[in-house]
Amino acid sequence: MKIAVECKSPLLQKSLELFLANYLTSLKQCDIVVRDEKCLNDIRCFYVSSDKKADLLKPFSKSQLILALENRHKSMIGTNDDPLNFDILEKRIDFLTREYKENILKAVRAFYEK
Repeated sequence: MKIAVECKSPLLQKSLELFLANYLTSLKQCDIVVRDEKCLNDIRCFYVSSDKKADLLKPFSKSQLILALENRHKSMIGTNDDPLNFDILEKRIDFLTREYKENILKAVRAFYEK
């Protein structure tokens, strides 16, 4: 998740930059733009304000901010939370386990047959 911050409020700008230091990137490369004013026709925009229509209401904590941004990012990329099918992996593990067991048994038999 790559985030850019563009706020009119210098205090909010600096706070968001500190909170999101690990996620910050340029406006051209970002997935989400955090702003303190409403944006129109930009799906990347994440609106932070005390307005009830904001994506995140002020005041907020760092964890609330990151959680809200992660949820937005997931909804933007359309992550699928369906349970994964591990049948192929399970079959591969079974095969490797059997093969490993057979190799150990061969080594033990070879040792005792001398």
